[in-house]
Amino acid sequence: MYVADSRSTPATPASAARSTRSGRRSAVAPTVLALGTVSLITDVSSEMVTAVLPLYLVAGLGLSPLGFGLLDGVYNGFSALVRLVGGHLADRGGRHKTVAVLGYGLSALCKPLLLVAGSLPLIGAVLAADRTGKGLRTAPRDALISLASPAESRGRAFGVHRAMDTAGALIGPLVAFLILRQAVDGYDAVFTVSFCVAAVGVLVLVLFVPSRRHRPAATPGGAPAGAPRASLKAALALLRVHEVRRLALCALLLGLATVSDSFVYLLLQRRLGVSDQWFALLPLGTAAAFLLLAVPLGRLADRIGSRRVFLGGHAALLLAYVALLSGWHGTALPYLVLALHGGFYAATDGVLMAATAGCVPAELRSSGLALVQTGQALARFGCSIAFGAAWSAWGDRTALGTATGALALCAAAAFALLPTPSRAATDAKDPKDPKEEPA
Repeated sequence: MYVADSRSTPATPASAARSTRSGRRSAVAPTVLALGTVSLITDVSSEMVTAVLPLYLVAGLGLSPLGFGLLDGVYNGFSALVRLVGGHLADRGGRHKTVAVLGYGLSALCKPLLLVAGSLPLIGAVLAADRTGKGLRTAPRDALISLASPAESRGRAFGVHRAMDTAGALIGPLVAFLILRQAVDGYDAVFTVSFCVAAVGVLVLVLFVPSRRHRPAATPGGAPAGAPRASLKAALALLRVHEVRRLALCALLLGLATVSDSFVYLLLQRRLGVSDQWFALLPLGTAAAFLLLAVPLGRLADRIGSRRVFLGGHAALLLAYVALLSGWHGTALPYLVLALHGGFYAATDGVLMAATAGCVPAELRSSGLALVQTGQALARFGCSIAFGAAWSAWGDRTALGTATGALALCAAAAFALLPTPSRAATDAKDPKDPKEEPA
């Protein structure tokens, strides 16, 4: 595999391995750092809204848990529906940056629309459009990260990006908290500032992230050597690849038992009696743990295999659910739950993408990543609706107990399905990656 960057020379796995053996650690690609900056700024904007949205909808507009579950499902479901489309558009001609700009721009434009959306249908439409933007940009962005990074250090590259992304998630709720305390029309002020920050993120993406096209080596007859043509059919055909199919199935299974972040924060608020003005700070605990653990766990996945780290992350989430179910109301409860929650994301988010990138060819990289992301997002869409309905029908404790049991069963199934560490290490060699050149 060759990897080229606007300020770096191509490198092969052999040369990278020699560098690793000699103790020299290659720098993270400038493309990864630039995309991390974009994600940091964008997450400040997004998490400002996410931090206040559950309270705004449940306390401000009086939504029931079922209504919020449906809206939260829409929030994530629309993202799932367009991920394959975004991945396909990005793979056609290597238009990863173009599709990413479109997605980031659409999400930015949705922020001021929340100022005028005062009813459930209108808010649902705005959130659907916002998640459409997220669905369009996620796979192309992750493809750019994987294509700019050697296979043997992809876990670290995704860890660095996710850490920068999570720094924004840490700042966003804090900004929202400060605005709510100072502004008279707190929610309107949050939405306005969020739009301004999102616009800056789009500008950074346009100016500082290089466009990249991937040119497969040609055969003597002029056709690409074994390069699959980008199409939706080719993307779906990736499910015939044993490792991709297993990863997609595991992501789907575990997503079915992953309770929405917003529900976790609402459960904590109810357990501890957190006041409304402090509610926006709860996501800070998750973000702080994610920020601290993303890079170490990404590097750990490079060393011991993504399978163990990925399943370990879901074990952390299972412990968080158990802690919420325990009936313990001590002062350490929120710190423990939020630390485990952040550890779950640090061990799964970038690690899953790094593992998937090693199983799909560069010509279909965005499509392959989108395929796994789509299954996971659709599963979480179903979980949001089911958990909201269970909460409304049986109460929060029974709903969480059911989710905990489901997660334990799904984790056991994923343990049996995921490739063994030795097989995953073979896949990580990724011998078919073509040379990557600036457009």
